[in-house]
Amino acid sequence: MPSDTTDIFAQTVDLARRWIDDIKGETGWDAQRALGALRAVLHVLRDRLSNEEAADLAAQLPILVRGLYYEGWRPAVHPLKYRHKEDFLQRVAEHLPGLDEIDYEPAVRAVFRTLARHVTAGEIQHVIHQLPADVQDLWSIKL
Repeated sequence: MPSDTTDIFAQTVDLARRWIDDIKGETGWDAQRALGALRAVLHVLRDRLSNEEAADLAAQLPILVRGLYYEGWRPAVHPLKYRHKEDFLQRVAEHLPGLDEIDYEPAVRAVFRTLARHVTAGEIQHVIHQLPADVQDLWSIKL
């Protein structure tokens, strides 16, 4: 019989798998590429948010996804202040090598839709408000 600890870890893995499956469903990619897109977009998003907002968003992420999100974070040097969608997409490209240029925007949109499905609407609105207008346009939801 599995222990309570085993059940907790199984639930955590299952929840993270659902996020990856969402991205796979949006993009048609395999799990490895979907995971790479999730990591890259979360890092670029996190690095644009204020430290307080980055932590607020992290609090709503599944434990394993939260680990990806915080991987390599250096809060003393953030938030980064870029103003254009192209800058955001270029940063995603730096974190996610190997994709064709035309795939970066669909990757970002897939991760943003996944976030919008799993994070409260209020938190998503707080995140979106901290982004430049043309990065806000990458979200499927409108404020």
